Amino acid sequence: MHIAVSGNIGSGKTTLTEKLCKHYGWTPHFESVDNNPYLADFYEDMARWAFHLQIYFLNSRFTQIRSIQQSGDTIVQDRTIYEDAYIFAAYLNEAGHITERDYQSYLDIFKSMIGLVEPPDLLIYLQSDVPKLVNQIQKRGRDYEYAMRLDYLRNLNKYYESWIGGYDLGKLLIIDVNNLDFVEKVEDFSFIVEKIDLELHGLFS
Repeated sequence: MHIAVSGNIGSGKTTLTEKLCKHYGWTPHFESVDNNPYLADFYEDMARWAFHLQIYFLNSRFTQIRSIQQSGDTIVQDRTIYEDAYIFAAYLNEAGHITERDYQSYLDIFKSMIGLVEPPDLLIYLQSDVPKLVNQIQKRGRDYEYAMRLDYLRNLNKYYESWIGGYDLGKLLIIDVNNLDFVEKVEDFSFIVEKIDLELHGLFS
């Protein structure tokens, strides 16, 4: 089974992925962040590095999904290939950081890739307002993220809400994390687990 955790930067995807895998005994597949050769440069100069970054993420995610599909395990994926295209690349194109020519080339590659993969059995979307995102980003203290602009997070949130509003590829669970602390509060994590259990019973029935 393939479960994916989606959400804006700082929404808690990686942490929730870790906790769910520990709780259920599942296998995590994390987003390639620490080893990403473009990420730090991107936050310093988006227009220069946006296309390179998105191609890197797209290829990394496609390779990851192919591995998930060949596995017999239940796997939790930290962010989806759909977010790469419908959120990040789309916004960077609209903002002028990716040219129309490069964007169309990107979409051609994306469309070829998604014809070869299956969507997740369950998509979990972590819904979060910008103040919560900023707080979480500051907590984790990645140096390159200090160059991130607030309007970047705001615009990504708009794209996320639009994408989730039209998502029809499979089961979807939306969790508002604005008032949750599933790291420090056991009851908050239990609340999320209960919601996931309800969805899983439907998958297995």
